Amino acid sequence: MDFSAFRDPQLAKRVIEGIDHLAAALDEQRDGEPIRIMEVCGTHTMAIAKNGLRAVMPPNIILTSGPGCPVCVTANADIDVAIALAADHDLTITTFGDMLKVPGSYSSINAEKGEGADVRVVYSPLDALQLAQNNPDLEVVFISVGFETTTPIIAATIKRARDMGLDNFSVYGANKTVPKALRALADDPEIKIDALLLPGHVSTIIGLEPYRFLSDEFGIAGVIAGFEPIDILQGIYMLLQQMVDGRSQIEIAYARGVHEEGNPRAVATMNEVFEPADATWRGLGVIDGTGLQIRDEYAQFDAVKRHAPKPCEPRETPGCACGEILRGVKTPPDCRIFGKGCTPEHPIGPCMVSSEGSCAAYYRYQR
Repeated sequence: MDFSAFRDPQLAKRVIEGIDHLAAALDEQRDGEPIRIMEVCGTHTMAIAKNGLRAVMPPNIILTSGPGCPVCVTANADIDVAIALAADHDLTITTFGDMLKVPGSYSSINAEKGEGADVRVVYSPLDALQLAQNNPDLEVVFISVGFETTTPIIAATIKRARDMGLDNFSVYGANKTVPKALRALADDPEIKIDALLLPGHVSTIIGLEPYRFLSDEFGIAGVIAGFEPIDILQGIYMLLQQMVDGRSQIEIAYARGVHEEGNPRAVATMNEVFEPADATWRGLGVIDGTGLQIRDEYAQFDAVKRHAPKPCEPRETPGCACGEILRGVKTPPDCRIFGKGCTPEHPIGPCMVSSEGSCAAYYRYQR
């Protein structure tokens, strides 16, 4: 495949001209009512901001960010559990780098590290597994936050730990699944969504079918898009074409990465180790069946059951509008502490911490 096409300015120009043409047709059809397109993938959020894609949109196209950042949607109560595990100095905590600075109710994993906690950044849960294997005297806990994209590798790691007979490794999982969260967005009368740019990474695992309710029940068009600027522009073009045609379907613009059936093997591995549970999403509240808890057959690798952390009573950070930003009813500049008390160097809310957070994207590229 010739990937140079993804950076071809002439191709991008033609797609933008097509978007302009379709937006003008929709402007007439809708009597000037703007078209709201929400992306629900943190990588899309960062790519849109970094590449200035909002600036090339016609005036009647509004691109808004949704709950696509897994760190951002993790509720304080769940983050507080991770912090309580880190505060237990008998444990060695492993996690991805963007979890360190995420503020909980009163502390963060990074703050606990400053107090002497053994905290180590890893690039894969398999690194944490290797650490446990090489150091049988350490009690290694991997803290996991993510969507369907990362959950299968977490599940595979737990299976491997069982096969290896490791008794010094466990996982605290605050992983979530995406489709029912999109239903909550579509059901929310305060959120007006005309079309959805659907997540490429998640869709490589779950495929197309779990999104069909958006078009069938709510009449919302959806396109699964890749992550290059031209991918995102193509996805927007396809969404607008559906609207001009009076259609609402779920389509794939990222065929090189996503198959209609997804990855059944990865889904099977995930379902073998995890089972659905209710989960609290920042900004969206409790959504039934969107959490993933470790099944009883693998309970020995459940860090909460194994170590019984005692988190503090959760509280929300005063002044932080992260929850409303994740629902798309506010943008980062609408938050009164954005860029003032809350910056990437001194984050107050999780939307400013993660590399996929809306506030971090706005701060770096759109101020």
